[in-house]
Amino acid sequence: MNLAARSASLSPLARVEQLMHHLIGEGFLAAIALEHLESGGRRLRARLALAAGEAFEIEDITGWAAACELLHNATLVHDDLQDGDTARRGYSTVWATHGTAQAINTGDLLLMLPFLAVGHQPATGAQRNKLSRVLAERASLCVRGQAEELVMSSTDDWSRRTWTRSAHAKSGQLLALPIHGAGILAGRADSQDLGEHFAQAGVLYQLVDDVVDLYGNKGRDRPGCDLREGKVSALIVRHLELQPKDRDWLRSLLALDREDTPSGEIERAALRFRQSGAFDAVLSDIAQRQRELLNPALPSALLDVARALAERCTADLETLS
Repeated sequence: MNLAARSASLSPLARVEQLMHHLIGEGFLAAIALEHLESGGRRLRARLALAAGEAFEIEDITGWAAACELLHNATLVHDDLQDGDTARRGYSTVWATHGTAQAINTGDLLLMLPFLAVGHQPATGAQRNKLSRVLAERASLCVRGQAEELVMSSTDDWSRRTWTRSAHAKSGQLLALPIHGAGILAGRADSQDLGEHFAQAGVLYQLVDDVVDLYGNKGRDRPGCDLREGKVSALIVRHLELQPKDRDWLRSLLALDREDTPSGEIERAALRFRQSGAFDAVLSDIAQRQRELLNPALPSALLDVARALAERCTADLETLS
């Protein structure tokens, strides 16, 4: 029985899961990739592609949904390695379990598979070419954003503008991708513009992520991982706008090795961000980004998709203490 026949009775998301498993295949490296994939996650990018496909009345968007989800998981494997995170979703990360070299290999494998997934997407040759190009373009922007975030702490530019540009690239491109591709498959001339509208959800997501990292539960080994990793978060940016005299203290804190960062300093930062108003300012930024994402001018077919995405991006705020 071929893949299409086995998929006939499955739900749309289950078909995406099946295709991802099929593309990962078998063998030592495949087992590591599947271990990571099956550790959990909301499948947000796949769900976003499926929702956009339904909104645009695309009969089958399984291949594109799988491509978006596989790319996202590739970035997670590499991100954990770069950040030194040993836990994700309550499980040991790939590099912590299998070592640096195999984590790089696993991430590289997952980076290549989205292009194979495009080959499983019912589409014209011209559409598949566009999908592959968009996949490469937005993935490259994502990597550039990640690189800018990593280097930001070593520069003097800790502005809100620079932080937003990095977040828009690092997180926004992978949320723009499902919509952009669905628009291509639907034959819409505004597919790129629609993707760009959803890219701002990446900034919303990153704002929430920065707050939850310090005050909530991200499923990581301990709170304040961004500070321990030397990242310039939205909280730091907002705090320095209000308390610029704290720059030297925060620069010294971010410069410490991850394991040498005292928990007392993490607690001090959390308290200072609340006292200065930075915490409330970021919450206000989150509310503003939500309003922008839910712009009534958005095509009606996508407004419900945007609303569901906003809810998912902000769901972890419920864990705030």
